[in-house]
Amino acid sequence: MYRPLPLDALALNQPVPVNIWDAQGVLLLRKGETIHSEQHRGHLMLHTPMVLAADWQALNWGYTATLDRLVRDNAPLARIAGVRELAVAAATPDTAELPDVPPAERWADLHAALHAWLHRPVEAASPERLDRLERIADAVTDASERAFDTALLVLVQRLFDPVLPYSASHALLCGLLCDHVGRAAKLPPAELHAVVRAALTMNMGMARLHDELARQSAPPTTAQRAQIREHPVRSVSLLRGLGVREDRWLDLVATHHEHRDGIGYPRGERVDSPALRLLRMADVYTACISPREGRGGLQSQQVARELYTGAATDPLTPLFIKAVGLYPPGSYVRLAGGERGVVVRRGAKANAPKVLVLVGRQGLPLGEPALRDTADASWAVAAALAPGEVKVRPPLEYLLARR
Repeated sequence: MYRPLPLDALALNQPVPVNIWDAQGVLLLRKGETIHSEQHRGHLMLHTPMVLAADWQALNWGYTATLDRLVRDNAPLARIAGVRELAVAAATPDTAELPDVPPAERWADLHAALHAWLHRPVEAASPERLDRLERIADAVTDASERAFDTALLVLVQRLFDPVLPYSASHALLCGLLCDHVGRAAKLPPAELHAVVRAALTMNMGMARLHDELARQSAPPTTAQRAQIREHPVRSVSLLRGLGVREDRWLDLVATHHEHRDGIGYPRGERVDSPALRLLRMADVYTACISPREGRGGLQSQQVARELYTGAATDPLTPLFIKAVGLYPPGSYVRLAGGERGVVVRRGAKANAPKVLVLVGRQGLPLGEPALRDTADASWAVAAALAPGEVKVRPPLEYLLARR
């Protein structure tokens, strides 16, 4: 059963908290996508937007729970009156406590929650808001320990989706990589704790610009370059304003673009540590494989090769490549026989993942995708492909079920 959706209750440029359908059951907007303009809102309203009855109930529960919490906390009336009925759901999911939620849905919740967290203005120190970030970080570390291949598949696919807000996609993948590689590198628990939270928040000071640059084909303007250069300082300032007092977390955010030779920014400091190098490695890797408007992402094995070249003596590099693989789950490849498909699982070797073939040797979509173990020489990976080179895009749920 469907219920009509009052679309004017949804804020612009904020992830929608549920899937939105038309009256015939055709998906108009996926959970986590945004309404990017009033013109876009008007276009959607022409199609009679609807939500599932169960989603409608969840939205109403989130709204009333938020009001109840604000009243009990004696919040100012202006803040209570400003709560938007359908805007609260993206900020309320506690996915760490929902083990039965399918992985694609769980990561959509986390993406929406982190996007809202990164973009919400900082008004005053907020233990509740910091607690929400802790729940997101806990969910990321739990996935790193228990379902790393699944998490990589979902997050790389979401990174490749140009409709989804980029800042949250980038942050979640960086957080996952830092946790998984940091464990392999045996970082001390305090360092691991700090680097995961730094990965989620290091670009907070330019979150909106991060989203804009992903959709911008022209080079950054002078004003944008100034924002980029100063974003570590601004991120630290925002985190302090929220009440973050962990020095190591703040230090990693402040220096994540600095280098041991002093050529980084914003201050050109000579700083170095395994946690800082890991944070930079995850940041660079994620940025390089991300498609941008006007260009595809760099091929994953090319980025891996450049990591080796740029830091041949760094013991973190082989750990990072081993963790991710030359062809990470969620990326696209061409096999030796000409078939094309998506990587769905890492293999025993970094260059031999499991691949779900979507396009056959003749260039035609397969009626029934076939799973290939590329450790077999006849199905070896011949090359990585940009996402746009494989036109067949099954839903994430299908990819996860066929692994």
